[in-house]
Amino acid sequence: MFTGLIEEKGVVTGVQKATSGIIISIKASIVTDGTTRGDSISVDGACQTVTATGDGSFSVFASDITCNLTTLGNFKAGRVVNLERAMSASSRFGGHIVQGHVDGKGEIVSIKPDPNGVEISVSVVPGLSRYMVAKGSVAVDGISLTIVSIEDNVFTLYLIPETVSETTLPAKKVHDAVNIEVDILAKYVERMLQGSSINEEEKRDSELARKLMEEGYM
Repeated sequence: MFTGLIEEKGVVTGVQKATSGIIISIKASIVTDGTTRGDSISVDGACQTVTATGDGSFSVFASDITCNLTTLGNFKAGRVVNLERAMSASSRFGGHIVQGHVDGKGEIVSIKPDPNGVEISVSVVPGLSRYMVAKGSVAVDGISLTIVSIEDNVFTLYLIPETVSETTLPAKKVHDAVNIEVDILAKYVERMLQGSSINEEEKRDSELARKLMEEGYM
């Protein structure tokens, strides 16, 4: 589980074709501290398992499924990516519940900088936009953000100076693809309203979300 608060920006140093996927090597300094093989790191919003670590670097294996669903399949050496380690039990919950399970890709349709920040609008398919509401949460390339407004299948965000300086999103261009993870709570609400049964894992996640809300973390 992640919070959507990016710890640092890393740089892809290599992409190697492997059986049923690719191996991505990334240079980083903060997220590699204490990280070992098997740990989870969010790479542009996609939860990836560390397969190897080195001096200020780590590698992950992205399956063909991940490559097709997310932007990771288009990674090349030199690309700057958002990185966040999985949260610990003692971590502050400053963002929102982000699983690192990308729901799909969106396309940036407009970028409007101003003296205080940047307004960005993103287009998504109807299957994702139905989970979005104004003032609700969404993760874009792993960044926990608040939706300012939504019209049809386009939602608008406003990036404050901290987000502008600490993440890769302001460097994107119109028509660039971004990874989208909608708020998991919206999915639970939909399932409950449909009267569908949920499995034990979903029940545990739902109970955790309820407790976090009661304790003021959401």
